[in-house]
Amino acid sequence: MKREPESRIRLFLTLMLSTFKISAFTFGGGYVIVPLMQKKFVEELKWIDEEEMLDLVAIAQSSPGPIAINASLLIGYRMAGIAGAITTAFGTVMPPFIIMSVVSVFYIAFRDNRIVSAVLKAMQAAVAAVILDVVINMAHNIIKDRRIFSVLIMISAFAVSVVFNMNVIFIVLICGAIGALFMRPDKDTTKEKTK
Repeated sequence: MKREPESRIRLFLTLMLSTFKISAFTFGGGYVIVPLMQKKFVEELKWIDEEEMLDLVAIAQSSPGPIAINASLLIGYRMAGIAGAITTAFGTVMPPFIIMSVVSVFYIAFRDNRIVSAVLKAMQAAVAAVILDVVINMAHNIIKDRRIFSVLIMISAFAVSVVFNMNVIFIVLICGAIGALFMRPDKDTTKEKTK
């Protein structure tokens, strides 16, 4: 199904502006972008569903590079192919590029300013709360669907990370292997998606 040129332009403009705004207000690392993307692309625009968002986040996390750019690339590619991926990557990269350019010019003034230091410390607390909210929402969706095996993998991965201080890369690879070996898609959901 081909989109009309006007609707394609609107699609690219929406992708660009959405990722630009999300990236501009993402402070504290890549994981903060996940709830903002979920709110925009799942709840507001309804372009993708909750389960697909979880899958995109999992792929973005396990791919090399920053999760914010990986997630943006995947959403852009999902919506408009390679051109969409380029558009969302550009929209995601521009705000930090602009901000870091300004900060680098005024670095000495920012570094010694007590107000800027206090603001950054307050942002750290807010970032922790946002990341906790993402974890709770994603866990809630998995538990709601009664995917016991997924819940056990999630708890085990957290325990291994905390207790044994194992590298996250190994945890992701092991969980991916377990998922590939033991988790099969339901036949009913596969048939529904192919219809």
